Amino acid sequence: MKSTPLDPSQLYKPCNVEQLRFSSTEELEDIDIVVGQQRAVDAVKLGIHMHKNGYNIFAMAPSGTGKLTTVRQLVEHEASRQCIPSDWCYVNNFSQPAKPTAIKFMPGHGKVFKQDMEQLIEELSIAIPAAFDGDEYRSRTGELESESRRREISELSQLREEAANAHIILTETATGYAFSPANENNEIISPEQFNKFDKDKQHEIQKTIFDLQERLAKLLKNFPIWRKETKRKLQALNREVAEQAVNHSIDDLIEKYAKQEAVLSYLNDVQKDIIEHVLDFLPRSEKMLPFMELTQESNPLKRYCVNLMVDFSGKKAAPVIYEDHPNYSNLVGRIDHQAYMGSLVTDFTMIKPGALHKANGGYLIIDARKLLFQPYAWDTLKRTLQSGEIRIESLERALSLISATSLEPEPIPLNLKLILMGEPVIYYLLSEYDPEFHDLFKIAADFDQSVSREDNDHDYARLLATIARREKLRPLSQNAVARVIEQSSRMTGDAEKLLTHLRSIKDLLTESDYWADSNGHEHITNSDVQQAIDHKTHRLDKVREKLYENIHRGTVLIDIEGKVTGQINGLTVLQLGEFSFGQPCRITATTRLGTGKVVDIERETELGGAIHSKGVLILSSFIAARYSRKTPFSIAASLVFEQSYGHIEGDSASLAELCAILSSLAQIPLRQDLAITGSVNQLGNVQPIGGVNEKIEGFFDVCAKKGLTGTQGVIIPATNIKHLMLRWDVVHAAQSGQFNIYAVTTVDDAIELLTGMEAGTVNEQGVYQPGSFNALVEAQLLQFTKIKKEFIRKSGD
Repeated sequence: MKSTPLDPSQLYKPCNVEQLRFSSTEELEDIDIVVGQQRAVDAVKLGIHMHKNGYNIFAMAPSGTGKLTTVRQLVEHEASRQCIPSDWCYVNNFSQPAKPTAIKFMPGHGKVFKQDMEQLIEELSIAIPAAFDGDEYRSRTGELESESRRREISELSQLREEAANAHIILTETATGYAFSPANENNEIISPEQFNKFDKDKQHEIQKTIFDLQERLAKLLKNFPIWRKETKRKLQALNREVAEQAVNHSIDDLIEKYAKQEAVLSYLNDVQKDIIEHVLDFLPRSEKMLPFMELTQESNPLKRYCVNLMVDFSGKKAAPVIYEDHPNYSNLVGRIDHQAYMGSLVTDFTMIKPGALHKANGGYLIIDARKLLFQPYAWDTLKRTLQSGEIRIESLERALSLISATSLEPEPIPLNLKLILMGEPVIYYLLSEYDPEFHDLFKIAADFDQSVSREDNDHDYARLLATIARREKLRPLSQNAVARVIEQSSRMTGDAEKLLTHLRSIKDLLTESDYWADSNGHEHITNSDVQQAIDHKTHRLDKVREKLYENIHRGTVLIDIEGKVTGQINGLTVLQLGEFSFGQPCRITATTRLGTGKVVDIERETELGGAIHSKGVLILSSFIAARYSRKTPFSIAASLVFEQSYGHIEGDSASLAELCAILSSLAQIPLRQDLAITGSVNQLGNVQPIGGVNEKIEGFFDVCAKKGLTGTQGVIIPATNIKHLMLRWDVVHAAQSGQFNIYAVTTVDDAIELLTGMEAGTVNEQGVYQPGSFNALVEAQLLQFTKIKKEFIRKSGD
């Protein structure tokens, strides 16, 4: 029977300070924040270099592991070796203003073109008014207008003269022209005088007036036609003058952009539109009424502006964009509106770029969780990647919530590498439920939260030095680095691993720096690190303190002395935010004659999870297979976690539950000064569990509160030895023989420790050695079977 506790050297793996060949981290060089992430780094590099559709990257890791920093470092390194992508502009589509045109430029040339157009409009705003204000233009317009007036006057004069020869006077009235008869002296006669004429003369005069009126009517009909001709001549003159002014200024631009067809086509359209709307460049008439001025466009020259969507002037590498708020508009861009005369108006200058525009030709990094929380953002992003173009459309219009007219900008071709970052569960959920996911994200970069501790202490020290410098913290002393390394192993729950969760490391260093400052230290020392660890524990352990207080006061019943049949101290772990701690709990079992059923009271009351129920079924199978292979399994047993009022999950208590049932069967009491944890399989082998350090420390704290006796301790699976990184007070108690940790590999090992008697093995006849624990259990089960058979026999009689 083995009852030797673990050696204290097995309870804690200290950092070998002699391997840290420096006095402080000031002496260490920086290192990339990618320690131990070679698998993820290789995946990211593959995704970056694969220039095929669908080879976007999903970086899997919990928040705070430094995946964003790692991805950015790799992507920025690759981006520095790539060409700078093209600029993009939106310009007015003069034939279809609701569909602005997208124009592509060489990097930095978009800004130049925008300035060229601004300069052109500025020049024309001066040149065109000057051309129309010149003496030559005034003279020619005066001639055309004078000629038109002379023609009208000439025709009217000729008609007036013919009328006068017939003694008819043409007069102008408020309502138009009128013909009146006159005497020999060309004086208009009155109606009384006209009535004195004989009838024939009256008819003659009336006929003459009627003929003159017909000629006048025809003449007046010609006046608008002549005026239109004059207007056309004036328009032709305006066009001629405008062409001279415009062509002189725009020809240089046409020559400059002659090799760019899209720009050349746009400049030709600009040239035509300016000539057609040359009056927009002229000062408004001072005689224009106020209501007329309101009907004019606020800035008619705005249609010649250039909306520079993407400007890479001054850039030296391909863009690397991290979008922190990936909603619909921030991804694909938006179309703004402004209030004008009681309504909302927009134009191509109000088109705003999104993250896809800014990262086009480079790399876009998005947090998957934030993306999925934004309505329609995920579907829009997928559709954009699939189509290979960025189409700007308001969300209201896309959902058909409004029917008002809006802009439909020409789509811009998309060419970028998208990198999503999220927890593994998001990746696996998308893989399972989104059939399009793997078509778009073929590369999974799986970041690890820990790295092997072997031969990595020096690199880890460089990592700490890098973080300290970047966060502007004090350098760490050699002993401080060793303490952080040890705490890092503790946080991973594995003495052979180091934590790569950068946020946790940075927080520890930041708080250690605070205590170093409070203690007046130039460097962060190991005492500062320990103070930071202790203070964080203190500010988070209120619930633990209350639970342990209830145990100490007897409110929660936990025995740490003596022996009790069918009762054992199990160990659980509670996780509250960033703080986890172990809590002892009493497990009891009762046994009786039955039909081979083990009742899990936690499951029956729906307080036990599926994994816990699985553990109970496994231990039930183990008992039946070991002790009742040739006889009926005539037992009824019940298990319960006493004074537990919440949900219980996990199989780490199955070993304790098994020992409690066997104790009840054999009627052999179990030591209460030992707590036990571990899961068990159907063959009786003890399997590792999680949270072993917290569980041991939980029982130690309870025992220490009531007083250590030297016999108290914890039984753990032997496979958990490599995970031990216990607190120093627990290690010191083990060194002084006040507290013991035992490691077991089988159920029999645990039974021997808990009962103090031999578990017993079977001989060649398949019988356990007399007086052993297993023999007592088997004997009790045989007794149950005998009683059952006797009961059945009597019932049959």
